[in-house]
Amino acid sequence: MTTPGYPQGHALLIGVANYQNVPRLPVAVLNDVQDVAQTLSSPDHCGYSPVNVVTLLDGQATRTAVIEALEILASKVGPEDTACVYFSGHGAVLDEATFDSSFLLTVDSDLANLPTTSVSSEEFAKALTKVGSKKLLVFVDACHAGGASIKGGAHTENARYFKSGYSEATFAKLASGGGRALMASCRNNEESAILRGARNSVFTAALLAGLRGAANKTGGDFIRVFDLFDYVSEKVPNTIPDDQHPVFFAERVEGNFPVALSRGGMKSAGNRRPPTANAAPDWAGLEEALVDLYPSGPKDQEAWSRAGGNLSRLPFQSTGAASWHAALRMARQGGGGKVTFDSLLAVAQNDFENNPALMKL
Repeated sequence: MTTPGYPQGHALLIGVANYQNVPRLPVAVLNDVQDVAQTLSSPDHCGYSPVNVVTLLDGQATRTAVIEALEILASKVGPEDTACVYFSGHGAVLDEATFDSSFLLTVDSDLANLPTTSVSSEEFAKALTKVGSKKLLVFVDACHAGGASIKGGAHTENARYFKSGYSEATFAKLASGGGRALMASCRNNEESAILRGARNSVFTAALLAGLRGAANKTGGDFIRVFDLFDYVSEKVPNTIPDDQHPVFFAERVEGNFPVALSRGGMKSAGNRRPPTANAAPDWAGLEEALVDLYPSGPKDQEAWSRAGGNLSRLPFQSTGAASWHAALRMARQGGGGKVTFDSLLAVAQNDFENNPALMKL
C-alpha cells in the first residue's frame, strides 16, 4: 500500500554563501538548504511533494528572485496548508543604535545601497502577510559572523560598516500576523555556530534531526510546531553550551499546528507501539486539550492556580496557545512548583467531565 504524503506542505528555502560584495560564508550554508529540502520532500520523512519545495542557492538568490519566489509561494498556498520559509545567510542591521531596520542580504546585496539591493525586514514581513496560510513557519539561520561588523568589497567604497544578524524587533515583526511563527538560530548577540568539519550549522543539524522524527515525542503522525522548537531549543545549547540559544516568536498561533508528516523511526505508523501502563505522560495531548478548553491561557477559569501553580511565575505570552505552551514546558522541566500532569488533568476533568480528549489522556 502506498503511504500518503503531505501535499499541503509548501516550502521556500534560500541560502547564500558566496556573496558578490560582502564576506562569504561557509559551504555549510548551502548544505543546510539542500538537506532541509531533501528532508521535507523525502517520502521517508516529511512527505512534501518535491514540486512544492523550492530552493534558491547563491546566484539564484538575487533580490528580485527572492521577492518573486515569495509572491509565487503566496499564490500557491491555501489557508489550511502549511508553509515554511527558510533563510540562511547574512543579515544586516542598518541602525545599530536603535535596531530599527534589518535587511536580508541577497547574493547581489551592496552595503552602499542596501534598500535597493537587499530585502528589508519591512518588505519581507509584507510578503509574508500575503501568504494566506494559518500555518506559516519562518526559519532564520543567520548571524554566522558572530555579531561582527561586515563591509563590502572594492565596489562599495562608500559603504559603512553594519552590524551583522537581525534584531529581536525584526524577528517579532516577521512573526506578526495570525498563524505565523518564527524560529531563529540564536539571539541577536550570539553566533549561529558551524563546527569545524561539520556538514551543517548547529541549528540546522538540530532542525533536521527534529524533522526526521526526533521532535515527535508522542509517536503521533505529525511533527508539530511547538514540539519542533522544544527539541531544537534543547538540542542546540547541549551542543554549544552557553553560547547559542534559538529563539521563537509566535502571534495568534491557534494550537500546535503540524509542520510535516513524521515518519522517522518509531514515528512511522507501521512501527508505532501502542501505549503501555508505564508510558510517559502525553504532554502534547494535554496541551492540545487545554488550549481548546481554556483558550485564554492558564489564567482562564484559574485552571493553573487550581492545579497548584503560581501565576506570577509564568512568562508573559501574547496568546493563550503560546501561554499554555510556555507554562507546560516549564512544568515538564520541573519549574512549575506543585503543578503536575496529573493535577492539570484532574482540574480539566472536573470542569469538563465528559470531554473525549481528556478521557483519552
